[in-house]
Amino acid sequence: MASDDEPLFGLLRAVEDAPPLEAVDVLAGRLADTLDARHVALLIASFSGSALVRLSHVAGSAVTAGNNERRDVVPLAGTVHEQVLSTQEVAVVAQDDGWTVLVPVTERGDVMGLLELSLAAKPDPDSVDFLVAAGHALAYVLIAVRRHTDLFEWAQRVRAFSVSAEIQRRLLPSAFTAEVGPVTLAGWLEPSHTAGGDTFDYSLDREYLYLSLTDAVGHSTPAALLATLAVGTLRNRRRALAAPAEQADAADGELRVNAKEDQFVTGLIARLHIAEGTLEIVNAGHPVPYLVRDGHARALQLSIHPPLGVGGGGYQADTIRLRVGDRLVMVTDGYLERRAALVDIESILTADTDRHPRQLVQQLASSVLAATGGRLRDDATVLCVDFYGPAGRRNTRGGASQARSTHP
Repeated sequence: MASDDEPLFGLLRAVEDAPPLEAVDVLAGRLADTLDARHVALLIASFSGSALVRLSHVAGSAVTAGNNERRDVVPLAGTVHEQVLSTQEVAVVAQDDGWTVLVPVTERGDVMGLLELSLAAKPDPDSVDFLVAAGHALAYVLIAVRRHTDLFEWAQRVRAFSVSAEIQRRLLPSAFTAEVGPVTLAGWLEPSHTAGGDTFDYSLDREYLYLSLTDAVGHSTPAALLATLAVGTLRNRRRALAAPAEQADAADGELRVNAKEDQFVTGLIARLHIAEGTLEIVNAGHPVPYLVRDGHARALQLSIHPPLGVGGGGYQADTIRLRVGDRLVMVTDGYLERRAALVDIESILTADTDRHPRQLVQQLASSVLAATGGRLRDDATVLCVDFYGPAGRRNTRGGASQARSTHP
């Protein structure tokens, strides 16, 4: 197969000409024609991180009045699908009657799912490279299509959301992972049964990376509404390019005016100057973050100010100079509850410092679930940032364009 870009351009043109809900199917059909594939499917990563979901639609005489969408849940544990998601490397798997190819569908490190193809013959290196490009293109297609439909959001919800969880979901960034040159970051929120209070957020501009991790007091819908007020204020000031202390002052003021007397929000609000590695960080009554440097993790000693809503303004930021290769990790107190405290955070942080932040936050989430038997008393949220400096960039392990042959 030729290694030029014309087939990929054809894919994108076909997608743009299709209605939003048909765009993924159109891309799959064109891939099947280009590679003579017997089967092409998109498997979407669930919100739980423990499964993939294969979407389908009931058609023909089986159509009923109402919902004709179907989803098949594919557990990940111990599968080659899990390996591909973790390593972000293409897998070419020998089958009795041909080959299965699994391709990551990822945008800037944010894993959306896998592209699954069934081929009669083993693909050559040019075909694998083309599939890598197609998987990357499909990630952008999904980003665009999701703006017009709830279908993919529905597919990712292996468990039903409460109203408070729905509100909380809207407060989180649209991408939980970002590889953006000088920094790579990932966040994860493991909700309690009465979810609603925790959030994390980030934004990158030409000079700064803005970060926040917050925990609204209480549970369920009241906590979600309190978090909405806090996050909305922080974003409002951040989008005016305000410094962390200014953001904290504004959020504190809004909460004191609009929240109940016994309501408050703890948080870490930070801004990293990428060229200098200077981190300004405000601790508003929150658990301290961790710094991982040269293979060792330590809790950062910060000035601790009152939580947002009871502080009365006057917040001040501590300044920390990050070095190239440093890792910053923030957690909420869901990791410090009685049962969750069995998780040895510092040991996990130092066990394998080469892990991608996405892998680290998911391991921490798995550890807290194991320690609590899956019965979290409070949301457990983590945000991890790796700093590479203004000229740095993460050296992605293996590279997604490298295929490996696997036999069952």
